[in-house]
Amino acid sequence: MRKIVFDIETKNFFHDVGSSDPAKLDIALVAIHDSETDSYSSYLESELNKLWPILERADMLIGFTSEHFDMPLLNKYYPGDLTKIKHLDILKEIKQSYGRRMKLDQLAEGTLGKHKSGHGSDALKWWRAGEIERIRQYCIDDVRLTKELYDHARANNKLMFKEGGQLKEIKLDTAEWEKPSESKLTFSLPF
Repeated sequence: MRKIVFDIETKNFFHDVGSSDPAKLDIALVAIHDSETDSYSSYLESELNKLWPILERADMLIGFTSEHFDMPLLNKYYPGDLTKIKHLDILKEIKQSYGRRMKLDQLAEGTLGKHKSGHGSDALKWWRAGEIERIRQYCIDDVRLTKELYDHARANNKLMFKEGGQLKEIKLDTAEWEKPSESKLTFSLPF
């Protein structure tokens, strides 16, 4: 099964565009981990045509808060419909199991003993300053954490987070996570 873990950094925030619709934002960069090559890569907005063939051949897309943010924004740029590809949003799974949302950093600390390398506001600041390599590394770092959380959840059926100095557990049923989907894209559009 070819899995693509992905994350997006934007050129602007919701208050910049006067809307809470992610599709109103502009992509600065998309970073991915491709399980087929076990490699990380990233794509600026002007390079998205190189990303589409990879996503089209994926069996599954994996993200964190991706259902309501990353997918609608990415789909704005794609000439087809990426929602036809099986998609798993780790945050959605957590909310369904535990009843509330968590931050990626909370889960990374509790489960992996790691922290994010920055914040979304840092990425926007770096974009505006032309520090593309810093954005690239930050976004890849978030993809790496998301992948490690996914792998941990699949292996252990749980993730951990710290609250009030205590380590707490979120039980997850991952049995269906990698069940093959009936629909997926298996072609590359000519660009």
